[in-house]
Amino acid sequence: MKILFVSYDASGCGLAWRLQEEGNDVKVYVHKKSERQHYDGILKHKISDWKKELDWVGKKGLIVFDYAEFGKTQDRLRKAGYNVVGGCHIGDLLENNRKFGQRVFSQLGMETVPSRTFYDIDTAIDFVRRNPGFWVVKQNGHLEKDLNYVGELESGEDVISVLELYKKAIPEKRISFDLQKKVSGVEIGVGRYFNGNDWVGPIEFNVEHKSLFAGGFGPKTFEMGTIMWYSDDFKNKLYVNSLEKMKSFLVKIGFKGDFEMNFIVNENHIYPLEATARFGYPALQLQSEFHLSPWGEFLMALAKGEDYDLKWKKGEGIIYLVATPPFPYEAEKNKRNSSYDFPIIIDERTFKEKRKSIHLEDAYLSADNRLRISSNQGYALHVSSVKDTLFEARQDVIDIIDKITIPKMFYRNDVGYKFLGEEKPKLKKWGYVK
Repeated sequence: MKILFVSYDASGCGLAWRLQEEGNDVKVYVHKKSERQHYDGILKHKISDWKKELDWVGKKGLIVFDYAEFGKTQDRLRKAGYNVVGGCHIGDLLENNRKFGQRVFSQLGMETVPSRTFYDIDTAIDFVRRNPGFWVVKQNGHLEKDLNYVGELESGEDVISVLELYKKAIPEKRISFDLQKKVSGVEIGVGRYFNGNDWVGPIEFNVEHKSLFAGGFGPKTFEMGTIMWYSDDFKNKLYVNSLEKMKSFLVKIGFKGDFEMNFIVNENHIYPLEATARFGYPALQLQSEFHLSPWGEFLMALAKGEDYDLKWKKGEGIIYLVATPPFPYEAEKNKRNSSYDFPIIIDERTFKEKRKSIHLEDAYLSADNRLRISSNQGYALHVSSVKDTLFEARQDVIDIIDKITIPKMFYRNDVGYKFLGEEKPKLKKWGYVK
């Protein structure tokens, strides 16, 4: 199959590699110039202009978009008769504009958390001073997630301090964020693939771990690790009262791809926080551990609006990010605190045996045939596992990581602990999981 893979920042290059390994003819474009070295020497065909390849892929091939921001383009291509999977324009808006998203969730019968959108920092600071309390600061669009913050003081003083820092961190023309009331409960994600007409495959449940340090301390990152499980219980209380309510809306907007929502749940409430109307990361990497069916067949069925009998593993999955300093921040290339060009040393036998479990990220194959880090951020790779229990999966991940050597590498080793000890018992008690 001919597959044209359009990436924003190389986030989906791991999927492109798996599509290539399945025997598909894959051409990959990376939009962000600073990320174009990722997967050099690994992907066979990296291109500089994806639009010039439309005649090559044709209307019998598949076009995959791996991120938001390309929604309008996807809608136009579908209208022109191309097979496209990844997202759509209104899906992008649902994710990038939280106010719009919350309005949609409310109209579909979900209970939302009070929030306000701000485009001016001083106005937001004045609002917190007049309305002290526990506030959550969340960016709109795709700014750095380490700028998000969960308030810990009832006075709101810590939130005000964070907002003051925004004046230095964010250009004025890009300021757009929400202040959302903090609610108590368990945060959990619910996702499923959609083919434009209906849901396809099992329900995905996941719990993210965004804080840098064990115990949930430190700055927010994109993700330090995730736990996940699949379910075919389509009468599940959480699914029926959350994601299933989105079906009519997704049909209306012509969405085709992976759709996931994050919720805060407690005994009496299911609050939608945000939607991810695209492939999620590292959810996609962990999905590759669960999926037994070929990715190419599955994605083509979604693009064509067809049903597909996705084969998948039962069990519990876990994925860890392995990073190096200065993650989660960036440094100038080749400076003392940059990990650019650090070697990623994995013996050939381990890599071959654990291919489904090792997910390269900001990496490339150098002229001397060595894997190396290709960014200034140290976002090196993920390691995943799916076993009968989370304990077994976690131990498998640790065993694999022990066979990988990267100078100054680190990872958060408590992923899943809080879920097993505190959150899962609550979810069971409230009737959300069995």
